[in-house]
Amino acid sequence: MNAVYHLGKGFGQFCFHTFGKLEVAGKESIPPYGPLLVVANHLSFNDPPVLVCGIPRSLNFIGKQELFGNPVGNFIMRSFNVHPYDRSGVGGDAIRLALRLLDQGRMVMIFPEGHRSPDHALRKAMPGAAYIALKSQAPVLPIGITGTEKISPWRMPVPLTKFRLNIGQPFSLPNVEGTPNKDVLDGMRDMIMNRIAALLPPDYRGVYPLTTPARDHRGTRHAGAAR
Repeated sequence: MNAVYHLGKGFGQFCFHTFGKLEVAGKESIPPYGPLLVVANHLSFNDPPVLVCGIPRSLNFIGKQELFGNPVGNFIMRSFNVHPYDRSGVGGDAIRLALRLLDQGRMVMIFPEGHRSPDHALRKAMPGAAYIALKSQAPVLPIGITGTEKISPWRMPVPLTKFRLNIGQPFSLPNVEGTPNKDVLDGMRDMIMNRIAALLPPDYRGVYPLTTPARDHRGTRHAGAAR
């Protein structure tokens, strides 16, 4: 962990715990080392810094090249382990970058929906995260994020609200011989998204409602889960 990342993380933890209430459940589920593909729902611009502050290991993000367009942005992005990709292609550059980072034993953060949800409920995800997980065979760590949508970006250091990371158990996708077809990728994508949905309250689950009861790390069954 570089010095800027470490200092920024410490400052964020101070702000989030002093001027807000950041709750993190399930830290014990995070493997201490080795490649790990982290997947989560995406509510707001605040999600990446909250994840950095809530996860003990150093996270790596993949960001559009435009974020690195000036010296200040370039310094900040690289200091916080954001790796640039060219989005003028069809996504292959981002996938190759994620696979390379995982091959180096790093922890890589992906938002499978690809963008922030405007109504804060899960939207149909893209297949990229599933493809990366299948190709790398890295463990997948699902996280449910709640409450960050209540924080305006301009007052992120003083959130004045409660927000939460609910960290699930890591899991691996089944090994698939050859190149997975669309049906296989769609099934694996839904498997990943259902793991995220299980860590969220019912009103955040959107197009991924659960068919079995879901419990958080306190053992509480979420209201609205099928009985």
